[in-house]
Amino acid sequence: MIRPLMKMKFFLQRPSEPATADDLNVARDLVDTLESYRATCVGMAANMIGQRKCIIAVLDTDGSVLPMLNPQITSATGPYKTEEGCLSLEGKRRTTRYRRIVVVWEDLQFKPCKRAFEGAVAQAIQHEVDHCNGVLI
Repeated sequence: MIRPLMKMKFFLQRPSEPATADDLNVARDLVDTLESYRATCVGMAANMIGQRKCIIAVLDTDGSVLPMLNPQITSATGPYKTEEGCLSLEGKRRTTRYRRIVVVWEDLQFKPCKRAFEGAVAQAIQHEVDHCNGVLI
């Protein structure tokens, strides 16, 4: 189900809780909502649809939506300055991101996953993991 976007900063700045099997419907709604914003958005976190759960979804290199439950960035190399926007916030802001990251997460079957990401996908994951931690650009 496509959900409305959360824009209240006080809600977005609160850290998310770990995702459990009871939250799979949140992950599905997040994927549906990201699909509906595909033309203007490359990633979303569950708090952006009003759910404080540690779930993100990003557009992968092949264009598919990659949902991640409880993602954690375990390494990051190649810092650079960039400017980002966010559907939950107005305007763009400067931030530091990393060119290459390694992420561990659980898939929709709660199977552990680990993968390295680079470029735009890495940047989107960093932005959405920040959302899970209550960090806004």
